[in-house]
Amino acid sequence: MHTNHTITVPRTAHYSTIGEAGPHTRYFWIACHGYGQLAQNFIRPFHSIAAADTFILAPEGLSRFYWGGFTGEPVASWMTRAGRLHEIADYSNYLTTLYDTFLARMPADVRIILLGFSQGCATQMRWAMRAFPAFHQLIFWAGSIPEDLDYRPRLDYFSGKDLHYVYGLEDPFITSERVAQQRSLIQSYGLQVLEHTFQGKHVVEEKTLKRLADLIRQSSPGARVT
Repeated sequence: MHTNHTITVPRTAHYSTIGEAGPHTRYFWIACHGYGQLAQNFIRPFHSIAAADTFILAPEGLSRFYWGGFTGEPVASWMTRAGRLHEIADYSNYLTTLYDTFLARMPADVRIILLGFSQGCATQMRWAMRAFPAFHQLIFWAGSIPEDLDYRPRLDYFSGKDLHYVYGLEDPFITSERVAQQRSLIQSYGLQVLEHTFQGKHVVEEKTLKRLADLIRQSSPGARVT
């Protein structure tokens, strides 16, 4: 008979950035990739919204593996069903550390945008429901919010914040049935979510990303609408 144990140890995490965090920063994006991606590749479409007043942070999942066997490209994942509670705790602590580190360099009125793509959607929402970081916009892109969380006791936390659901009309993973399930789940928990679609597949599409970034700028206090 054997006994399984856990131990918490320091480890090295990876992340990619665009821009510099400082007193000039007005927009702070935290973008979490999907299953089987690396931050250094996932962040590339975000160059389309790069600006002098914008800092973009793409954390990378703590678990790396080879895609397609031992000779495949190294990729990362946020969690699996094995030891899931420990993995959720680990990546939540990791995201909080990054968040606190960079937020301390920015002005108090910086606008904070959380974006999750595919598996990153659940990652962002689980972190939000665990750590309750301050934010202004939460974007679920081509993914789903977790069904095992009860959002109703925390509706005050989401009040006054903009939530967005984005997906491509040609995305093989986002079927009409899955969209309907998401709408029903969101409605049942009393969340208010704006829906956006684009002609494309399971990707962060740059034109749609730019439109969202422009929308966020226009909705910011003191923003000049052009």
